[in-house]
Amino acid sequence: MTPQFTQLVDSLPATIPFVAPEAIERQVGVPIKVRVGANESAFGISPKAAQAMNAALNRISHYNDPESHDLKEALAQHHGISAGEICVGAGIDDLLGLAVRAFLGPGNTGVGSLGSYPTFHYHVAGFGAQCKTVPYLATGFNDLEGLIDAAHEVGAKLVYLANPDNPAGTWFSADDLNSFIQRLPQNCALILDEAYIEFAPEGTAYPIANLDPRIMIMRTFSKAYGMAGARVGYCIASPEIITAFDKVRLHFNVNLVAQAGALGSLQDSGFVTSVVEEVQKGREEYEALTQGLGIPTLPSATNFVTFDCENQPRAQAILDGLAQNGVFIRKPGAPPLDRCIRITVGSPEERKMFSEVLPSVLALVDKC
Repeated sequence: MTPQFTQLVDSLPATIPFVAPEAIERQVGVPIKVRVGANESAFGISPKAAQAMNAALNRISHYNDPESHDLKEALAQHHGISAGEICVGAGIDDLLGLAVRAFLGPGNTGVGSLGSYPTFHYHVAGFGAQCKTVPYLATGFNDLEGLIDAAHEVGAKLVYLANPDNPAGTWFSADDLNSFIQRLPQNCALILDEAYIEFAPEGTAYPIANLDPRIMIMRTFSKAYGMAGARVGYCIASPEIITAFDKVRLHFNVNLVAQAGALGSLQDSGFVTSVVEEVQKGREEYEALTQGLGIPTLPSATNFVTFDCENQPRAQAILDGLAQNGVFIRKPGAPPLDRCIRITVGSPEERKMFSEVLPSVLALVDKC
C-alpha cells in the first residue's frame, strides 16, 4: 500500500530552489570552465580557518557541540553583545526556516519581494503559510513603500528583506531601513538578511546595539569568509527570539569542522579585508567591460554585478550562450529583474575568461 503524505506536502510543487552548476553541466553537456553564477568566493578561505579545520578533522569521530558555544561566545565578543542574542545555524537558509517556523503557520501571511532570495518563500510554503509578494522597482531596488503597504494589507506577521539585495545587488542605508521598520505593523517581525554586508559601504549595516525586538539580523560565513560549503550562518536577535529558535532547531546543525573554521575566520580580519578589496576591483572591471559593450549595470554592494540586458528573451539567450561556452552564471526569474543576468566576481583568471567570451556571445545573440 502506498504511504499517504500530508495534504500540505501533496499540495506543494516538486521544486528545487537552486540548480547546481553540476546539474547544468549534465544538461548542457559542456564542462564549466568559469564558475561565476552562485556568488561563491573565488578567493578561498583564511589560512587560520584552514588550519583550524584541518586540526578539527582529528576529532571528527566526536559529535559537534550542539550549542556552538565557543563560536557563539566569539561572535558575541565580535559584535559587543551577549551570546544569548545569537543563534548559529547551517547557513542563513537554515535560519530562515527557523524564523518562518517561529512566526508563521497555516493561515498566516509573510511578505517579501517577488523574485527575492527563494529560500524564504520556500520555507513559507513548506510550513503551510502564504506569502504576499511585491515586485522590485524598475531600478532594481526593493519597493520599500510597497512592502510596507502589503504588510498592513495582509496583517503580515513576518517580512523578509535582504540588504544588500540578492539578486539585484542594490542596497539601502541603515537610516532608510530604520524609517522602513518604524512604519511596519507593530506586531510584525522583520528578517534583515545581511549576507553581503561585508561588501557594502559604511552606513549600510543596521545597528546591532539595542536592537528592536522585532528584528532578526542574519549573517553568514559563506560570502566574504569563503566558507559556503561549510554552511555556517548566525542570527542576531532578542533573547526571546533566540529561545524560540532553540525550541525548534536541529541541535547538531553545524558540524564540528565548520564551527572550527568559523572561529578561525573570525580571528583573521585582514583576510576578509583583502577579499573585499579584490571584489571591489572585480566589480570595477565588470562595469568597465559592460560600458564598452553598451550594457548597463545595477548598483552593487555585493560580490556580484547584475547586468541589465534590456529584456527577458535577450537575457535568457545570453545566459544560454554563455553556458554553451562553459560559463556558469544565473539570472533572476521574476519581472522586472528577469531582464538581467547576475555575474559573481570571480578570480582574476575567471574574470579574464568571462570578458573574452561575453563579447562573442553578445554578437551572436544580437545577430539572431
